Amino acid sequence: MKLVLTCEHGGNHIPEMFKLYFKDNLDILETHQGYDLGALDVFNTLKPLSDYSKFSKTSRLLIELNRSLHHKSLFSEYSKSLSKTEKENLVDTYYLPYRNEVETIIKNLIESKENVLHISIHSFTPILNTTERYCDIGLLYDSSNSKERLFCKQLKTGINILKPNLNVRYNYPYLGKADGFTTYLRKQFPKNYLGIELEINQKFSKNNKMESTIKSALFQAISQLIG
Repeated sequence: MKLVLTCEHGGNHIPEMFKLYFKDNLDILETHQGYDLGALDVFNTLKPLSDYSKFSKTSRLLIELNRSLHHKSLFSEYSKSLSKTEKENLVDTYYLPYRNEVETIIKNLIESKENVLHISIHSFTPILNTTERYCDIGLLYDSSNSKERLFCKQLKTGINILKPNLNVRYNYPYLGKADGFTTYLRKQFPKNYLGIELEINQKFSKNNKMESTIKSALFQAISQLIG
């Protein structure tokens, strides 16, 4: 099993030429809407386990790397007013190079008769629209895929052995089959590919660093499964 590790929302960077679209809303870039707080820290912790890894620090509010090109949220309320040419530039400069590189790596591994486990690292805000989310770690997968289901069951068991008090939930706070990078890749690679999104509650993040015990538990639980 080869581990591919990605982090689509690792930062809140806005290139200079697009900063004017955020000049009155710079604070939003520092919130959960701008990026996944603590996710890149977890990514860097798990990176030694991976056979290939890639992350992006471009803010999702500029272009959303975890959505299909046709999705209504590909561009945010701040970037949807960009011209067609500017949007095409964002797709060609940030979106396609990122996704095509990951897809090519996976394709090459599978063509080399390898099984690929792709874990995409994310984090989520503990309260959304005044609603508290009762979850510490979410494991998102395609519930119709028996191999993904089994992996997540084993991963949850492994995490809870190390940290029994953590509330680990399946397909929460989002569904693993919703529009996303792993969902797209499952269609490209119906065999020998497992796509898992790892969602960690941002209540464990401080100064964009995730709590060390969370990172340690994830590292140990994943390493035991792929070792």
